[in-house]
Amino acid sequence: MLSTALTSLLVSLVSLFTESTDKETSKPPSNPQLNFELRHLHAVSPSSHVVFADVPNRAKGILSAGSNSHSVKTRTIKSWKPPSFELHSQARLQSLRFGQSLLHDFPWEEEEVLAPDVEDQATLLELAKMSNNAYVDFNETGWYELSSNWSVSYPFGWEPDADGFRGHVFATPNNETVVLALKGTSAGVLGGGGPTAKKDKLNDNLLFSCCCARVDWTWTTVCGCYRGGWKCDVDCLETALIEDSLFYPVGTNLYNNLTYMYPTSDIWIIGHSLGGALASLLGATFGSPVVTFEAPGEKMAAGRLHLPSPPSTLHITHVYHNADPIAMGTCNGVLSSCALAGFAMESRCHLGSSIVYDTVGNLSWSVDVRTHGIVNVIEKVLTDPWLPAVEVGRQVPEPKTDEDCVECYSWEFGDFAAKNGTGMT
Repeated sequence: MLSTALTSLLVSLVSLFTESTDKETSKPPSNPQLNFELRHLHAVSPSSHVVFADVPNRAKGILSAGSNSHSVKTRTIKSWKPPSFELHSQARLQSLRFGQSLLHDFPWEEEEVLAPDVEDQATLLELAKMSNNAYVDFNETGWYELSSNWSVSYPFGWEPDADGFRGHVFATPNNETVVLALKGTSAGVLGGGGPTAKKDKLNDNLLFSCCCARVDWTWTTVCGCYRGGWKCDVDCLETALIEDSLFYPVGTNLYNNLTYMYPTSDIWIIGHSLGGALASLLGATFGSPVVTFEAPGEKMAAGRLHLPSPPSTLHITHVYHNADPIAMGTCNGVLSSCALAGFAMESRCHLGSSIVYDTVGNLSWSVDVRTHGIVNVIEKVLTDPWLPAVEVGRQVPEPKTDEDCVECYSWEFGDFAAKNGTGMT
């Protein structure tokens, strides 16, 4: 670890070099810095309808009056989008029925889109704060960056007896860019609890387990696809993942509603944990830029959902640290913290690229599920300069793709008939 004085010197030198280069080139920035204001609350009601609540004008006035809005730097990237969601859905259905090979000729459309600059630390910090705010209502503690005058409570999806999909919608004042922030898991070891805990846990165990959360014989599985002896019926498993109780189809409905409200806007999707994984799945579907924080590996779920695979998923960026066993895919096994809390978090492979902070080597953190929370990332990872990156002239670790990533290697997936017409638990 470097001393504080040396750290300050390195940061100053990097800033001086950047300022000098800017003066020499005298070129204006190619991409704008965007300012976001809270525009909508979104949630799914107990009857599975997506509902929005507009933020009142007086609340928006409070937010925009000072330094309470969110600012991020941008960059232009290439992304691949489907010609229509209907065509994408047809391709998924054909693949589910006839095989993955039908997806190879899907007519993706390449576009240049405005995206967050994921190599700017301040931008990641602001997006992390937005992701945190997906967990809380205005009158709750833990809301970042907002004035103490925020005391308005909205009933849509935030009532004590509500469950389902939650989050917030932010937008630039001119509506050119909209950010959809998705809430992650609120349950037990993963950070609290509350009315969404039951469905959160169901989605975690469906999306991130090898076979219906079959950890050992003592577990009750979340779908009837286990066939004994490390065998799992793949058709059964894929059918379980397209049920309406899963958050993915609710998320596509929400995204389509948002594009109807903002037909000409760039839409970004962000989230923490389960919310981040869902953001990635939606980003793979619609081609929207995605930034996630501490998300479990979602690549396996994308395959089981039969999402048509675009030529590139580099518009998706995962941000996490290596002391988090959930994001790293090591929170598994009968005696793991996740399993003891009833979660089968067995996936580890991510779509797109990952910015991984070595908090074990550089901050001496122990690998512990308690480091998974978004507040840890905001206050202990992203707030101060990351010294290993500063030493090489960067602000954040270099984004990298998962290479040769393998998961669920001990399982056999195939067409296995259920005994007596039912799955085994």
